[in-house]
Amino acid sequence: MSSEVYFSDMHVRMGDSILEKFCRLIIKAGIDQIDFRDKFVAVKLHFGEVGNMAFLRHQYARVLCDHIKERGGKPFLTDCNTLYVGYRNNALNHLEAAYMNGYNPLSTGVHTIIADGLRGTDERLIPVEGGEYVQEAKIGAAVAEADVIISLTHFKGHVNAGFGGALKNIGMGCGSKKGKMEMHSSGTPRISTGRCIGCGMCVKNCANDGVHVIDGKAVIDEEHCLGCGYCIAYCPRGAIMTKWDEAKPVMNKKIAEYAKAVLEGKPSFHISMLMDVSPDCDCDSCNDVPIIPDVGMYASFDPVAIDQACVDAANSQPVIPGSAAAQAEEEHEHHDVFRMVHPDTDWEAGLIHAEKLGIGTRRYDLVTVK
Repeated sequence: MSSEVYFSDMHVRMGDSILEKFCRLIIKAGIDQIDFRDKFVAVKLHFGEVGNMAFLRHQYARVLCDHIKERGGKPFLTDCNTLYVGYRNNALNHLEAAYMNGYNPLSTGVHTIIADGLRGTDERLIPVEGGEYVQEAKIGAAVAEADVIISLTHFKGHVNAGFGGALKNIGMGCGSKKGKMEMHSSGTPRISTGRCIGCGMCVKNCANDGVHVIDGKAVIDEEHCLGCGYCIAYCPRGAIMTKWDEAKPVMNKKIAEYAKAVLEGKPSFHISMLMDVSPDCDCDSCNDVPIIPDVGMYASFDPVAIDQACVDAANSQPVIPGSAAAQAEEEHEHHDVFRMVHPDTDWEAGLIHAEKLGIGTRRYDLVTVK
């Protein structure tokens, strides 16, 4: 069986608007089949790092949330804190970045909630049925406690995953810091001795005697460290970091298993915007020129199908002259724009695994909405 994926291009007639077309798309795709009345609706998206300009404009979120509210729902915009040391590493800075980028209550009409709390430790453990790598996913509490999950995704390249689509937005994006550590690393964290001030916060918040302060510097005890990442969350100087050593195909499979945990047993709906397709994630504090022309907007109940539809559409486009993809085009015989830009990635591994887990199917029928 194939899934329906609905598509609208970015062209509009005089007197129409792209936001009206966006609303027509989600209605035609069946979003109103979901019972929103009195339900907490987590609208998961990426607010964009400070300095990045490729993230989605907040007006799309406004139209989406207004539509949900008109049907009695209680939507909120959400994301989880980052694992890496950056501006969105804690909830206060994360909210500030979101507000600066337009995701504030005045602009969107709804509240913005950082799902895993102040330090990224507010999580719920959700079993992953059929998981090969993850037995219990560590999901941001606000997402785990929501009644309905809506993903609003900026589809773009990614240095580790190949591309960032609906599955990554849901799976990696909804993981707490401990969850992100599990997806990104196969082992223990590392210490930057130059940043460490020996304050002992890591020791106080380690549950298994896995870190000690010796001669004024934190030291990981490899024998006892569980690799949970709590020390990363509590370090005030960002001196403790993941090793980012998980094999990329395995990381994509873990993302699929986390996505399964988020979506299991809940109504969900997925929207992906194939526009401003930067070669790297919106987590970067800058963005390069797009690698392909803008294609359009996609909507589906199936996150696997919508990712496959988007990557197929992206790979059917010519590369933009002067972009990172154009620079790599002559070096590759294939026309996979995401492998052109990041040749050591394996985006397909995640989709294959997600299909195996029963999240969705890679087979789809494309329905065009004018």
